[in-house]
Amino acid sequence: MFYRPEDGHGLPHNPFNAIVTPRPIGWISTRSADGVNNLAPYSFFNAVAYEPPQVMFASTSTKPDQDGTKDSMANIAETGVFCVNIVEFAMRDAMNASSALLDKDIDEFAHAGLSAVDCDTIPCARVEGAPAALECKLTRIIDLPGASNKVAFGEVIGVHLRDDCLVDGLFDVTRYQPLTRLGYRDYAKIETVFSLARPNDR
Repeated sequence: MFYRPEDGHGLPHNPFNAIVTPRPIGWISTRSADGVNNLAPYSFFNAVAYEPPQVMFASTSTKPDQDGTKDSMANIAETGVFCVNIVEFAMRDAMNASSALLDKDIDEFAHAGLSAVDCDTIPCARVEGAPAALECKLTRIIDLPGASNKVAFGEVIGVHLRDDCLVDGLFDVTRYQPLTRLGYRDYAKIETVFSLARPNDR
């Protein structure tokens, strides 16, 4: 099968999200200028640079109570900061609950039954008990083609690591089973980890 996206695919559901998988989930926490905490998962998310460490996530839809975007992006544009919380398999139900389409004045932490704790370097909350959290300072928001497609880039200026995930000086993902996004309504947890030496390793 071959199709041009501009012509449509003719399938019951768009296969694009199921092709580029698995994708890490950026559980993005923000705080509005009015002080309302927000939390939402984004699977168009990744790390993009080491030094200084930088991440990105994309928001690709809108809400009736925001102007052409969603709460996360609107809050970041106002405040210039956000936090990326890493999602573990054990938090899958809370993550899913936080994806509900709620009014911008509703706190998703409370809605999902999560505890919010203040970040150390930015005026924002993070998910208590998450395996890791990255406190980020916005570097830029870029508008992409499409009505509401935006990408936020941030420099990581503070890092939280859960103590039980540190083993012999390494952050060990097998201690918490990262949750990943597949296509449609499908997810996966990482259970098998292996190492490969690069050709130039010495």
